[in-house]
Formats: sequence, structure tokens, C-alpha cells
Amino acid sequence: MSFLPPPETTPEAQRLFDDDVAELGYVMNTSRLWAYRPETLAGLSGLMGEIADTHGFTRRRRGILVTACASALGDSYCSLAWGLRLAEETGAGAAAGVLGGDDKGLTEDERVMAAWARKVARDPNSTGEADVAALREAGFGDAEIFAMTAFVALRVAFSTVNDALGARPDAALRSTAPREVLDAVTYGRPIE
Repeated sequence: MSFLPPPETTPEAQRLFDDDVAELGYVMNTSRLWAYRPETLAGLSGLMGEIADTHGFTRRRRGILVTACASALGDSYCSLAWGLRLAEETGAGAAAGVLGGDDKGLTEDERVMAAWARKVARDPNSTGEADVAALREAGFGDAEIFAMTAFVALRVAFSTVNDALGARPDAALRSTAPREVLDAVTYGRPIE
């Protein structure tokens, strides 16, 4: 599951596990890892949720931001988990495209958003005013641009912890993610 053995199960950790079972039918490997600090996960998730909710990031838009970010980082776990969610919103082909850097299945504003997420994840120092101008031209206001950037940065932090400590994608993703999504994720750690 990861490089760390499972920690002692606290009431907070048990709530993480119970939530996973209620939603997915199994306990995610990331939940087992974050059981070391469930309050840190709650804080990080709360920040991401607050940003997404305040700025009207739909499940589809969150899926685009996360899959573009995760694939740019080479994070197979989030790519598969969110590629599955994005496929439910856009279709498997479009989700696989985003994972591979081909955004043809997205609207113009979504393509600009995906490109921004990749750039922020790969090399934030390479961004320039032209990138921000492209976001504005796609219809995003400055507060939304800030929110997208903060959301992606927080996702980078989440992925970094998972990847550095060896969290492998859940075995269940092998049967729940569409074949196109599975085939698109040729990087990162293999499925458990």
C-alpha cells in the first residue's frame, strides 16, 4: 500500500475508513496513509473544497484540474481515481485525452484551464502574463484564476505526500476505471 506500515487506528482514522467504505465499498490506500494525520487531510481537503465550492468548480472542472495536474506530475494514483471521475463527466475518451495532454474533448475554456494546471504543476516559474491573459480571454476572472492556481497547488501537495511515501493506486481501480483511462496512465506507481 505504501512505504509506511499502517498506523494505530484512532477514532479519526476510523472515520476516514468508514467514509471510504460507505462511498466506495473499500478503504483507499491514501486513507490508510493519511491515517497518520487525519486532521491534516481534513484541513487540506477542506481548503480544496472551500476553493472549489466558492468558485463554482463543478465536478467536471475539478476533474479537469486534477487529472491535468496529476498527469503532469506523473501521479498514477490521482490520475486513475480522478480520470475515472472525469470519464463519468466527459466520456472515457476525453478523460484519457486529458491524461495524455490532448484536450480535444474539452471546451475552449476547459482546454485553457487544463493547460494552466499542467504548467502550474510542472514548472510554476515558467508561467507568464500571456498565460494569465489566455485565462482571462477564456472568460476567467482574476479571483477564479487565483482559485484555480491555489487548488492545483494544494493538489500538488496532496500528490507529493502520497507519491513520496509510495501510495499505490487501489486494486479496485483496475476494474472500475474505463479501459481508455487505464491505458492512458503509463507513468507513476502501478496499481496495487
